[in-house]
Amino acid sequence: MYYPLVLPLALAMFSLLPAINSQRTSICFSLTSSSAPSTPRPAVILPGLGNNTGDYEGLVATLKEGYNVPCVVAQVSRFDWLRNATGLVDPNYWKGTLQPSPVLDWYLKRVEKAISDAKLLCTDENKGVSLIGHSAGGWLARVYMHKFGFSDISLLLTLGCPHLPPPKGVQGVIDQTRGLLDYVAVNCPPAVYTPELRYVCIAGRYILGALLTGGSNSPPDEHTSGDTNSDGDHSLPSEGNSKNVPTGPTFQARFVGQGYKQVCGKADVWGDGVVPEMAAHLEGALNISLEGVYHSPVGSDDHTRPWFGSPSVVDKWAHHLLN
Repeated sequence: MYYPLVLPLALAMFSLLPAINSQRTSICFSLTSSSAPSTPRPAVILPGLGNNTGDYEGLVATLKEGYNVPCVVAQVSRFDWLRNATGLVDPNYWKGTLQPSPVLDWYLKRVEKAISDAKLLCTDENKGVSLIGHSAGGWLARVYMHKFGFSDISLLLTLGCPHLPPPKGVQGVIDQTRGLLDYVAVNCPPAVYTPELRYVCIAGRYILGALLTGGSNSPPDEHTSGDTNSDGDHSLPSEGNSKNVPTGPTFQARFVGQGYKQVCGKADVWGDGVVPEMAAHLEGALNISLEGVYHSPVGSDDHTRPWFGSPSVVDKWAHHLLN
């Protein structure tokens, strides 16, 4: 799985660091009761690496109470993630050519069960269900769709998911997935945005990473600046945020930057504190970036460090579940 041995500890350490104080300008959407159907399709939430089902209780409550979206969370405990250690005995792990089966079969079965439970909540058999994949749950959803099909799925919405395999040949970068994301990139269906099936990939811009050594941060690259999504809304331009970036990198920025580097090969890029923005988008999908959004429910705070599932952030993407 993603960051199978090293970065869960790093994430836990980072969650203890004080939140940075930055201007938070987000993509805003107008939601009205008239725009929402009376019976939204149910959503299946797929936990990220190291998370458990209970971490998403707040998100489930927000979607149900605020948008009338019934939810099922795949049943995953923190202990379950230790199952991934079985990959250590697979020679492909050490070669960097690991494949999802059999090491991830346990998770795919949980997804299958959650989708089956969600279909029981459908009032219209033609609607299908929405998949909400948080972090590694996003690309695991793609593996599920590759292996089991997607006739019952209308939407894949990912939150801070590292979709892209790390670049090859970059000094100091080790593929933490041991080839799993290469498998996804080669074998899983490409992202689409059609009436029948829509991919929506949401990235967070919580902190700008920094090089381990050196002076000031380099400016964010063009990938993260001023893109326009197909809804006609603009993702976040860098100009309004540059004045809030420290002139010299902090320890926090350098620490986070090393995590970003393992994902995308670059340290001095924007991201949600764990996954860089550029890795959380997919060609062919509707790609959205949200300012000031942290990666995980663990260590988050709805007011000072909101994550993708905080009520104020959900308000910016929940309409995709209602259309």
